[in-house]
Formats: sequence, C-alpha cells, structure tokens
Amino acid sequence: MSYNFYTGEVLLINKPYTWSSFQAVNKLKHAIKQHPSFLVEGKKVKPKIGHAGTLDPLATGLLIVCTGKKTKTINELMGQEKEYTGTFFLGATTPCFDLEKEVDKTYPVEHITQNDILNTAKEFTGVQQQVPPIFSAVMINGKRAYELARAGEEVEIKSREIEIKEFEITTINLPEVSFRIVCSKGTYIRSIARDFGLALNSGAYLIKLCRTRIGNFKLSEAQTPQEFADKLKIQE
Repeated sequence: MSYNFYTGEVLLINKPYTWSSFQAVNKLKHAIKQHPSFLVEGKKVKPKIGHAGTLDPLATGLLIVCTGKKTKTINELMGQEKEYTGTFFLGATTPCFDLEKEVDKTYPVEHITQNDILNTAKEFTGVQQQVPPIFSAVMINGKRAYELARAGEEVEIKSREIEIKEFEITTINLPEVSFRIVCSKGTYIRSIARDFGLALNSGAYLIKLCRTRIGNFKLSEAQTPQEFADKLKIQE
C-alpha cells in the first residue's frame, strides 16, 4: 500500500494494553517522520498527526489516527458511535472505576440473580444523563479532572447527555459480567460500571475494555503500532 501522509491518511490502529493513546500516536509519528511524502517541493514538512478519541491505558482496541490534511476530519470521526466489549467485576469499587487503583470498598453480590443483571442492562439503554469519572480527561477550569483528582483536590463534574444504543450481556460468571455496548460520543464505560453496580444494590468496576468499532471502522481492520511501523519499513 502506498501512503501519502502529507495529503493525509486515516490509519486504524489496535492500541496495546497499558499504552496511552499519546504513546501510540508517538510511535506512528516516529515511524512516518522520514517518509518521502513529507518532502514538499524539496523541503521537509513537519508531520501532522492526531487521534480521534482517547482510549485509557488499560483499554485496548481501535484508535483512529489521522495524518496531514486528514486531521481536519478528527472532530467528525470523534462524533461517530462507538462499540465496546468488556467485563465488569461486581461486588467492589475503585476510585477510578477500573483497575488503575486498588479496591476501596466491597459489597454483597449474593442477592444478584441472572435476571437482575439482564433486566438492569435493558434499563440502561436509551438517552440519559451520565457523570464522567473524576479520573478522566474532562476539562474543569482549564485543567483535566484527573490532574485535580491526583492532586487530592475535590472534583465536581457535571452530568452530560449520552445515549446507550445497545447493551448486551454476553457472559455471566459472577462476580464477573461481560458485555457489548454500542453508545454515543462522550460515553464513559467506567461510569456505566459504577452505575451498573449501584443499580444492582452493590458495587462494580471495569476490569476489561476493548473498543471494537468507531462508526464503520472496525478493529478487525486495524494493526498494532509496531505492525504498522514494521510494514512501513519494509515498503521503504
């Protein structure tokens, strides 16, 4: 495949576990910076690159990376619906609603039945208000919420409108519950974990998450940052 990173490319990347979205983009930036498409009229042009929607380090899956003039389409891409698969752990909570921090509270799960779980998932579909996690990239007075939270400051985040279009429970093996969710832009799956636990009169946090689709772009069409760098090197 022939690339022109200056004119612009939309790259589908499978972000590895523990990598930040910034690390993934940096890996690609390093791989493409010497590409001949950045030589315009004999002059070297600085690579322009960005991603269309952050994934947490402990999440894996589809990250859309745009280069050159295609970076102008980032906002449009970010607005498209997302699909995720993952797993909740019932009966406990963490401050960040995932595995990044240790469990802070435990709750009973003996009262939770399979029907409770299935019916609760149905109740979560539709347009609703959601409060993002305090450990998130939401901006508060010019700072990221996670920066304030990690500094020990009190963080109050306003709710925002989201839509959960599909919420399918794929496996129940208590205390773990696996799912597939199709949702709108701005939806935090970690917040769904928190709210799902509350709805079951218990607690929950996210232990696994993979983004499988953004609009019509699928994870099955993506490659890891290293795979992309290796293929580009071969082509050169």
